[in-house]
Amino acid sequence: MGALEGIRVIDLSRVLGGPFSTQVLADHGASVIKIEPPAGDETRGWGPPFLGDTASYFLGLNRNKRGMALDLSKPRGREVLLRLLEDADVLVENFKSGTMEKWGLGYESILQARFPRLIYCRVSGFGETGPFGGLPGYDAVAQAMSGLMSVNGEKGGGPLRMGAPVIDMVTGLNAALGVLLALQERNVSGKGQLVESALYDSGVSLMHPHLPNYFLSGRSSAPSGNAHPNICPYDAYATATTPIFLAVGNDTQFAKLAAVLGKPELASRREFKTNRDRLGHAALLRQEIEARTKTLDAAQLAQRLMGSGVPCGSVVDTAAVAEHEHTRHREMVVEIGEYKGVGSPIKLSRTKAGYRTAPPDFGEDTVDILREAGFDAQAIDELIAEGVAYNSRAPK
Repeated sequence: MGALEGIRVIDLSRVLGGPFSTQVLADHGASVIKIEPPAGDETRGWGPPFLGDTASYFLGLNRNKRGMALDLSKPRGREVLLRLLEDADVLVENFKSGTMEKWGLGYESILQARFPRLIYCRVSGFGETGPFGGLPGYDAVAQAMSGLMSVNGEKGGGPLRMGAPVIDMVTGLNAALGVLLALQERNVSGKGQLVESALYDSGVSLMHPHLPNYFLSGRSSAPSGNAHPNICPYDAYATATTPIFLAVGNDTQFAKLAAVLGKPELASRREFKTNRDRLGHAALLRQEIEARTKTLDAAQLAQRLMGSGVPCGSVVDTAAVAEHEHTRHREMVVEIGEYKGVGSPIKLSRTKAGYRTAPPDFGEDTVDILREAGFDAQAIDELIAEGVAYNSRAPK
């Protein structure tokens, strides 16, 4: 039994932020119906690599969901959706602004009154209001416009997009968190509400410590490579093998680092006594540290340092992470038949995450879901024949 057992979610979202949020809910027991348009979620084609005809991008975001396909541009498709919402707790969508209203499915105008307990979660680029309100957005656009690209990259270099869609992922987490907050509040009020999770807002929220630094100094941050603008040593350092990243947050940790490196005197030197001192002499400190680390194996050094209480780690690639014994021990790899995915990072002691089903094929559960919603065999056949519901990929 997952923590969200009994919660029913209708997922109209596509691509990343919305589907990731509903996978988080599904992993913890929510019953999620993913409704795709006739052409399917476009990430089914975002490959290679593919499993069958489905790209890894889609597979990474849609497990534990049942899949159906509806053409919501047609009145009968919208009627089916309204039928499904009768016993749903949550609706998640990330359509272009105004789409739901155009279809007569707007939250404030229609759904709130008809389904007063419904939690309606809207995932968008910029939110619905403000100078950019209603405009479309992707992760890279949000990285650019929230300032994240301006602080990422090598020192002295130009802005650089982060190699992972961090804003999309955080927006998905914020959406899931917002849904949980709204469900908790509903326990008190008995009422649903609108949850908004925007890429732009999520990107701005990630600008720590750069925005707090700006609020005090009035100066914008610039790219600093792997170094931290407020902490030293907090950077990647060369070893005899792969780089090692040192994240030394206080003077005690620095003294331990110096001792493990066989240079305990560094902790008492005037240039390195405090974090402020070390920041002011970062280049000199790098020379001192790398004079020792360049002769050592990164993995072995990291193990010694962590054992001494110094946060650090050797820099590894995707394959090394996937195959590492700690990744497996933490149950961060999920296997269901041919499917392999990333496990839930949210760990609960009694109501653990569960991995029940692989991501659905297009329209895989359409017939069953319609039958459970009260449609008889003739009505189901009509919906499919009329191109309202789909149990296979629509012809191009």
